[in-house]
Amino acid sequence: MRRFWERGYRATSIEDLVKATGVKPGSIYSAFPGGKRALFLKSLERYSKLVVPQKLGELDSPDASVAEVRGYFDGLVRDLLSPEGRQGCLLVNTAIENAAEDDEAAAVVRGHLARLEHCMTRALTTAVRRGEARAGLDPAGTARLLVATAQGLMVVGKANPDEAVLRAIVDNAFAATA
Repeated sequence: MRRFWERGYRATSIEDLVKATGVKPGSIYSAFPGGKRALFLKSLERYSKLVVPQKLGELDSPDASVAEVRGYFDGLVRDLLSPEGRQGCLLVNTAIENAAEDDEAAAVVRGHLARLEHCMTRALTTAVRRGEARAGLDPAGTARLLVATAQGLMVVGKANPDEAVLRAIVDNAFAATA
């Protein structure tokens, strides 16, 4: 998972995978039926189970509201300001590199985006109910906008990890909830 995350699918060689897994070159296809692509899809699955919940944090809570949505974005900005964080999100990187030509990879990415959208919709619905967001807010539509903003933020942050730029993107996205 880490090799694909660090280097991307295309730039990760079988030799890289041999080093990462400890499996001998001739055995990698036996150990991972379907080879590199199957191992990549398993890596996306593992990332979804191990890393995504950490990144979602309290946004995944049934009690989440606008503060948790903002907390999610603040976490993205913090990540993008660190060298490790600049490698981005494996799922966003996959969307850019593979999704247009690999239906299975695209399905995993769509599942992640749907999960993120669900968490944000639920949190924004709670925010409207509590009076923390404007009464006429469309939680589902705003969640879609925020999901797209989060994905774009991660792309911008890879190329331009300037905190002022990243915070301005987030602040402007949240102007829609006020």
